[in-house]
Amino acid sequence: MSGVLVCDVGPRDGLQNEARTLEPSVRADLCDRLARAGLKRMEAASFVNPRLVPQMAGAEDVMSSLHRVPGAVYAGLVLNEKGYERAVASGVDEVHYALSATDEFGRRNQNAVTSEGVSTALALVRRARSERMPVTVTISVAFGCPFEGPVPAARVLGIVERLMEAPADEICLADTIGVGVPSQVNELVEGARALGATVGAHFHNTRNTGYANAVAALNAGVVSLDASVGGAGGCPFAPKATGNIATEDLVFLLRGMGVETGIDLGALIECSRWLGAQLGKELPGMLARAGDYPQKA
Repeated sequence: MSGVLVCDVGPRDGLQNEARTLEPSVRADLCDRLARAGLKRMEAASFVNPRLVPQMAGAEDVMSSLHRVPGAVYAGLVLNEKGYERAVASGVDEVHYALSATDEFGRRNQNAVTSEGVSTALALVRRARSERMPVTVTISVAFGCPFEGPVPAARVLGIVERLMEAPADEICLADTIGVGVPSQVNELVEGARALGATVGAHFHNTRNTGYANAVAALNAGVVSLDASVGGAGGCPFAPKATGNIATEDLVFLLRGMGVETGIDLGALIECSRWLGAQLGKELPGMLARAGDYPQKA
């Protein structure tokens, strides 16, 4: 089976909801460890208001402290034009912009309803194109919203259709609160691809459907899957949100399916254990606590 790009969002999504705030140098160290384990893409920092998300303060310091590994892409999350400018100035390799599929989540997460988020996305993609900056647009709460409930597929695909007026390099469909199921994944991924989008996916494992959804997304034709080392994370603007699918568990699953990722699973497990020590807690990623598993049959 052909490969898929795994993007580790641990340094950003994995840490933004943690009680313990890690210094920028430690977050840069996490990125270094992920890159050495073979991750080819990661969200290294979030260029958001540090008063609202203090765990992401010092994004520029994270970027300046990296020991870059050739071939690894270090992305920055942005929510508006100011964040975009900060990210580009700091030296990110690509920009990830997020908008909400529902108005209420958009108001709480970035003070913008969906239509405003789409307008900002189109403007940022056009600017990124002119500046030769790779850009991904993520549609948050694409499978369900903690405030508005289930999100109709037609609404999400309508957003994708509008975004295709100025196509991003990738459109990532995000199950921000972990309520999606494989049938939804098939409908949204296939529908977005039919509109001409290059599609990635971002799943949380809140209700233990994240890995099934990842397999469904792979079968439906996504080019990338987000995951967080150790399964850390959650959204500070979504009540009781839990972490992403764990990168080491996803890599184990993909390896068993014969899907190439280029990631050293043993090194990734060690990275997960290291992060748990930094946060002072046991992370939910199964392999972080399950002991060593032979790398070869």
